[in-house]
Amino acid sequence: MPECLFCGIIAGSLPSKKVFENEEVVVIHDLHPKAPVHVLIIPKKHIVSANDLSESDQNLAGKLLLAAKRVAGDLGVAQNGYKIIINTGKDGGQLIGHLHLHLLGGGMLTSVV
Repeated sequence: MPECLFCGIIAGSLPSKKVFENEEVVVIHDLHPKAPVHVLIIPKKHIVSANDLSESDQNLAGKLLLAAKRVAGDLGVAQNGYKIIINTGKDGGQLIGHLHLHLLGGGMLTSVV
């Protein structure tokens, strides 16, 4: 499999501004933020999209949400609120073929739902 952008960041061969990292997850600042706080929560395991999650990824999926909760607290947006978004596929707005969550906060965010 050719190396994707996020795999390069995870491997350390591409630069990023890391916020948090553990054995299964890395969190980086988005290069094109859509809110005062905009970070990406990325599993170190290469999974193309939410459609590619399997039963064996159930624990990892939970760890992504727990990482989001932790980082929201660390970045000071937990108390007032934040959004977690997963874009899936072309029509869902996914630009990079590696599963990731967007965490946005730091002010009143408009709702799309």
